[in-house]
Amino acid sequence: MTSATTMTAALEPLYRERLMCLAREVSFTAGTRLFHEGRHADRFWIVRTGTVALDLHVPGRRPAVIESLGHGELVGWSWHFAPHIWQLGGEAQSPVRAWEFDAGAVRALCERDPEFGRAVAVWVGRVVAQRLHASRVRLLDLYAPYGSGDLV
Repeated sequence: MTSATTMTAALEPLYRERLMCLAREVSFTAGTRLFHEGRHADRFWIVRTGTVALDLHVPGRRPAVIESLGHGELVGWSWHFAPHIWQLGGEAQSPVRAWEFDAGAVRALCERDPEFGRAVAVWVGRVVAQRLHASRVRLLDLYAPYGSGDLV
C-alpha cells in the first residue's frame, strides 16, 4: 500500500534515517492484540508485512473494524498527543512483522530536533486526518440507514 501517510512518502530520507535508528524489529501472530482502546499509548509500529486491524469498541457488539493497515503504514498515533491514550484498538489480522518504536524516545528526539519534530508532527497529523475520514465512512456504512452515501 502506498499513500501519503506511509513513512516513506511522508518523511524525507534524513528524517526516516533518524527515526529508524530508534526502531526494533518485532513480530506478532494473527489474533495478537497490539493495543487496547483507552490504555496508555507508549509505543507505535510501522508494518513491514501482514495486516493490522484498527477497531472501535461498540457496546453490546463485537468491535467494529474501522480500517486495516498494511505495508509501510503507521500503526498508532495516540502516542504523539497528550494524554497518550489509545483512541482505538489494534489487532494483528495475519502474522505481522513490524518496526516498533518507543514513543518517549521519539518524542524526546522531536524535542531535541525541532525540524525533525515538525516533520513527524505533520506526518502523524496526516495519518490522524485520514483515519478520522476512514472511521466516519466505516461507521456510516455499518450503522447509518443508507450507508456513507456520496462523500464529496
